[in-house]
Amino acid sequence: MGRGVRTAVIGGVFAVMVGGAGYGAYNIVGAVSGDEGSGTGAVKTGPPGAGEVKDASAKFFAAWEQGDGAKAATYTNNDVGAEPLLTAYGTDAHITHVKITPGTATGATVPFSVKATVSYEGKSKPLSYRSELTVVRGKTTGRALVDWQPSVVHPQLKKGDTLVTGEAANPPIEAVDRDGTVLTAAKYPSLGPILDELRAKYGDSAGGTPGVELSIRHETEGSADTSLLTLAKGKPGELRTTLRASAQAAAETAVKKYAESSVVAVKPSTGEVLAVANHRADGFNAAFLGQLAPGSTMKILTAATLIDNGITSMNGPAPCTNDAVWQSQTFHNLKGMAPNLNATLSESFARSCNTAFVKYADEVQVDSLTKEAEDRFGLGRDNWKSGIPSFDGSVPASGGPDTAANMIGQGQVQMSPLNMASVTATAMTGAFRQPVIVSPKLDDRQLATAKGLSASTVEQLRAMMNRTATSGTAAGVMAGLGPNFGAKTGSAEVDGQSKSNSWFTGYRGDVAAAAMTQDGGHGIDAAGPIVAAVLRSGG
Repeated sequence: MGRGVRTAVIGGVFAVMVGGAGYGAYNIVGAVSGDEGSGTGAVKTGPPGAGEVKDASAKFFAAWEQGDGAKAATYTNNDVGAEPLLTAYGTDAHITHVKITPGTATGATVPFSVKATVSYEGKSKPLSYRSELTVVRGKTTGRALVDWQPSVVHPQLKKGDTLVTGEAANPPIEAVDRDGTVLTAAKYPSLGPILDELRAKYGDSAGGTPGVELSIRHETEGSADTSLLTLAKGKPGELRTTLRASAQAAAETAVKKYAESSVVAVKPSTGEVLAVANHRADGFNAAFLGQLAPGSTMKILTAATLIDNGITSMNGPAPCTNDAVWQSQTFHNLKGMAPNLNATLSESFARSCNTAFVKYADEVQVDSLTKEAEDRFGLGRDNWKSGIPSFDGSVPASGGPDTAANMIGQGQVQMSPLNMASVTATAMTGAFRQPVIVSPKLDDRQLATAKGLSASTVEQLRAMMNRTATSGTAAGVMAGLGPNFGAKTGSAEVDGQSKSNSWFTGYRGDVAAAAMTQDGGHGIDAAGPIVAAVLRSGG
C-alpha cells in the first residue's frame, strides 16, 4: 500500500484555527460539536466531579470500542478535530476488537489500557498500549467532555499525525556502528527517531524489502514514519553508520540524568558523528535540529574572529569590567565575578567574562562574526548534508545591540549541539570537516566546505580551551581528562525560564562533544557532566 494508503489527518485547517484563536474560536467549535447552550437552565461551572469524569470517559470509551468514531467524537470538546482520527483508527489503521480498561482516576485525569487487534490482508497481530485522558467542562454548556488531544488515541500521536496500516513506506534497515555492532532503538532509545530518518532516506537503497506495519505518518513533508507494530517482517538491508556503540551508550546514559538534554560527539579528524542522544519529552532530535542561543560557548568563534581580524590575541588585552554598555544596552557578568582590568583574552575566555568580549564590539564589523562562521567554520550556509535532517547554525549580521549580544552567544545567534561540536572540532584541528552520520559515498552527496583556521589561531584557541578546562569555568567537570583536552562553558538566558539553558563543549584526543540542557542552569551544572561522560568513554 505504501504512501498511497488513504490517511486521515488529525485536526485539519479548522482545528488549527481553533488551537491558535483562543476561546472565541472554541465557541465556534462548540456550535458544531454540540457544546452550545440550549438557552434554558443554569450552566454548570467549575471542575467536573468524580461522577461526571467517570460517566464522560465511559461514554467515550464505549463509542470508541464500538468503532463509532463520529459518536465518540461527540463526547470530546472538539468533535471536528477528533472524528477523523477516531474513525481512521478502524479504517485506515485497521484496528478492531478494541477493549479499553480504565484505571483509577486522579482528579479529572483517567489512565487506561487498550488491547486490540490489527488486521491487514490476512495478517493479524495483537496491539496493546497505555494512554490517558482528561475530562474538562464545556465552556458553553457546562457538559463534562474529554479534552481532545491526539495522544488520547495513542501516546505517540501529535498534532497533524495520521495512523496507517499497510505496506511500509520504506524497507527496514539493520543499522550498524562503525565496527559492525547492531544499533537498535531497544538498546539505544534516543536513536529511535534517527533510525527512522535513516530508514526513510536509505531503506530503498540498502537492499531490503518492505513489510506490513502499523505506523504513525507525520504531517511534516519528508519526515520519517514511526513504526508501532510489525504485522509481517520485511527483509532489512544493512546500513553502516559512523556511530560508535560505546560512545552512544555513554551518551544515552549521560542525557538521562537531565531532562530536555541533547549531546553530539564527533571525530574531528574526519567529521564523523560518533554519538547522538536526546532525552526529551517531545522526542525531538534537538541534538541535530535545535535552534537555540549557545551562550558563552560562542566565545570560541568570537575569539577566533578577534584573533583573525588582528583585534587582539590570546596574550593580548581583554579587560574584564563589571559591566559594559553597547548602544544603550548594559551587559553584565556572572554574579560574583571580580573585575580584572589587566586581563588577557586567555584569562577572560577561561573565566567567561562577557564584558571583555562586549568591549570589542566597537572594533568588530557588523558582519565579522558572520564571515568567520561561514568562511572558516562552515556554519550558516544551509548546505550541510549529514545524512539526516540537521540545522547548519545561524550567525546573522545583526546590527544594534545584537552586534555585542551575538559575540557572547545571545542576540540572534542560533546553534545546535551538532554545530557546537563541529565548532570545537574546527578549533582544535584548524580544518572544517562537515559532520556526517553515514558516509557520503552511499549517495554521492556533496559535503559543505570552508577554509578553516590558521595554525596560529588553532594554537591559541586550543591553549585557551585547555586553560578553561584546567583552571577556568570548566575545571570542575573536566578534571582528570588531560593532557590533550579543552572545553568551554556556556549559559544562555531565555525569556520565561527560571534558569538559563546550560551549554558545554569540549574535546579530548580525537573526540569533540557538545551538549545542551534546556532550563539547566550554568554550563557546568548539566551540559558539562554530559560532555565529560562522553569524553571519558573514549569516543
